[in-house]
Amino acid sequence: MKKIILADSQAIFRAGTAKILAADDDFRIIAQCSDLERMQHAVNTFPGAILLFASSLKPDFVRLKMMLESSKGHGVVIAESDEPANQFLQLGFRGVVYRSVSGAALVECLRRVAGGEVWLPPQLVQTVATEEDWVGQRVRERLTPKEMKIVALIVQGCKNKEISSRLKTTEQVIKNYLRSIYDKTGVSDRLELALFIIHHRVLAQAAAEVGSRIEAEEISAAASEVA
Repeated sequence: MKKIILADSQAIFRAGTAKILAADDDFRIIAQCSDLERMQHAVNTFPGAILLFASSLKPDFVRLKMMLESSKGHGVVIAESDEPANQFLQLGFRGVVYRSVSGAALVECLRRVAGGEVWLPPQLVQTVATEEDWVGQRVRERLTPKEMKIVALIVQGCKNKEISSRLKTTEQVIKNYLRSIYDKTGVSDRLELALFIIHHRVLAQAAAEVGSRIEAEEISAAASEVA
């Protein structure tokens, strides 16, 4: 059972979120906080918990991330509609949701974060607004079709074991491909890679298209097996 600290000054939203999570046996809300002071106390009191908190509480985000690291916890931000997800992900928080998030998406987000992954749902993708993304275009041209499949699955939050299973290869092969992908994109780990991809419009669109093709192929293969 995963421990959740829920921090939000909006009582109605907090109550609704608590009701959603209470219906799931995998989660237990161990603290509800309506202000910054209570939230910080809860983080220090309950190590290893997932902190689901509203950006509107206006914490010192850098200090809060350090507190979570010290307590071996993770942070998921409830952002306002005009706040880009990237700014929180780049600070090291493990996920971002907006107040319009569905119950199912919220639960999936927390499951992913509890499993050590980063929550990057499609609706949170913030891409470069410029008309011509030259960096993204150059990287896209350098990545092979197999590498793009791996990139697409990483953006979805998949780990190496799941990627190898879905692409029908071994984890070592995936690791080898990742080294090549890191070299071509200039990043050092999968979180940096995911952020790099969603930051560049060309790459984000390509990853979404490849990811959709992978899912379509899997559905077709499953249907063939049943038939």
